[in-house]
Amino acid sequence: MVIIHDIKGLNFDNENIYLEVDGIKVKAPLEKVSQKLLNASDLQKMIFKISPSGYGIHWPLIDEDLAVDPLLKYAV
Repeated sequence: MVIIHDIKGLNFDNENIYLEVDGIKVKAPLEKVSQKLLNASDLQKMIFKISPSGYGIHWPLIDEDLAVDPLLKYAV
């Protein structure tokens, strides 16, 4: 079963991705989530598309896709 998420915000610092998902703010370490995002420029990180269902996020400039459910497992 695919869970539909409501993603309201997404940003980064040098080491983490920050998401607001389903009304909860979380952060996850980039080194555990995605080496592509960890090594990407600020511009590459900030150009993304959220799937209509909120299931995943796509970064076209680095050809990276992350599903939200697995990403949340790394949230701290």
